Amino acid sequence: MKKDFLWGSATASYQCEGAWNEDGRTPSLWDVYLHENNLENGDVASDFYHRYREDITLMKECGQKTYRFSISWNRIITDLQGTLNPKGIKFYHDVIDECLKAGIEPLITIFHWDLPDYLEKLGGWLNRETITHYVDYCRVLFAEYGAKVKLWATFNEPRYYVFSGYFIGNYPPGLNDAQKTAQAAYNMMLANARAVELYHSLHLSGQIGVVHSYGPIYGIDDTPATRQAMRDADNYYNNWILDTAILGYFPEDLLTKLSSSGIKLDFIEPNDRAVFEKNTVDFIGLNYYARVMIAPYQGGETILKINNSGKAGKGTSKIVVKDWFEQIFDLPDTEYTDWDTEIYPQGLYDGIMMAYEKYQVPIYITENGVGAYEDVTKEEINDDFRISYLSEHIDAIMRSIKDGADVRGYYVWSTMDLYSWKNGTEKRYGLVAVDFENGCQRKKKASYYWYQKVCQTNGAVIESKREYNKNYLSMWDLNKEGL
Repeated sequence: MKKDFLWGSATASYQCEGAWNEDGRTPSLWDVYLHENNLENGDVASDFYHRYREDITLMKECGQKTYRFSISWNRIITDLQGTLNPKGIKFYHDVIDECLKAGIEPLITIFHWDLPDYLEKLGGWLNRETITHYVDYCRVLFAEYGAKVKLWATFNEPRYYVFSGYFIGNYPPGLNDAQKTAQAAYNMMLANARAVELYHSLHLSGQIGVVHSYGPIYGIDDTPATRQAMRDADNYYNNWILDTAILGYFPEDLLTKLSSSGIKLDFIEPNDRAVFEKNTVDFIGLNYYARVMIAPYQGGETILKINNSGKAGKGTSKIVVKDWFEQIFDLPDTEYTDWDTEIYPQGLYDGIMMAYEKYQVPIYITENGVGAYEDVTKEEINDDFRISYLSEHIDAIMRSIKDGADVRGYYVWSTMDLYSWKNGTEKRYGLVAVDFENGCQRKKKASYYWYQKVCQTNGAVIESKREYNKNYLSMWDLNKEGL
């Protein structure tokens, strides 16, 4: 690995900070949605707001060189009039300064789903005025932190945010409306371009990108029908973000498909295309958890069913998009998590190579990890399954770099256990355990110590394991042949 490769971990403001109503923070749409529906919430979460110094010290001791975190819009601007909150602004200065003091490079996500409720009440991302408010918010962040922060991401996972909130309906605002999904998606990508435009106009000495929930597309066979379904699925899952952010506009066949599916595109304004074309990102962040296996559409209505509980049993997720494609979840001889997420490390290698060959821009793997039920009350937390998962995925990244891809950093999701949206706090991802029942006490897991070796050796422990396995298997093959 190159010496400047960035090893780190990631969190998001709502998922870890807590302090939901402290020091001038105003409610987000998630606060309102979870409170009104009496669901487990992030009021306290991992209590990062009060314990960030402890957490950054743990990152430093682990050897991490970068930390991806998001800023809560609700802590920075408190109302439609643009009133700034000095305590919120100071908090993130303190976090950034603590990172820099520890030799940790911040990668700041500007928006990680926690839209201020005062904007949601006016339509959220269905309202083009939200774009103006978002750019004003970016302007504040760039002015405050731009001299210190060199890596910025405009959005975390526009696809997951928009589809969950406006199409699947399992996240706020809880809609199931294809027309509104397309409109919200368009407005978020236009906001992305406007933020890039602003950042580049300031001539700051950094880079700005977008973070995407990446699902490399595979087909069940190589028939023409499957290949067309794969193309439609790629537009649905990936291209409307990556093509638009990197190449400068939405795929034309996607716009045609939307129109033929009954979506009105009257939210597109004549001058928008020039904004997209002139303001493309410097890098992409790819969040990888699983590939997407596609079959041709077989009939029936659209089905959008996602397992958010991890308790309903594996195989409860089902996605069918009428006249587009079907996603296959029950692949034989394949391991899945309790949340129907396939474990397929080779998909990360394939996906990186697909993305780099197509776009030729720097890549950061901005999230990768595995969520599971864990008993953190034990004296030692032996999450060997996580070590195996991370090791195989890091190996996939290292192979992609060897084969020419420009991958510059890797972020484990997540730094510590946190609130996992509708999955609550039982779904744990952290390298560090958080005892939510006992004052959010921290405890290093086995994976923390393992990742410490990865960071300190710049990935050499992964290389060593691969060489050992290759040599061992070669000897086994020889013995098997009786040689």
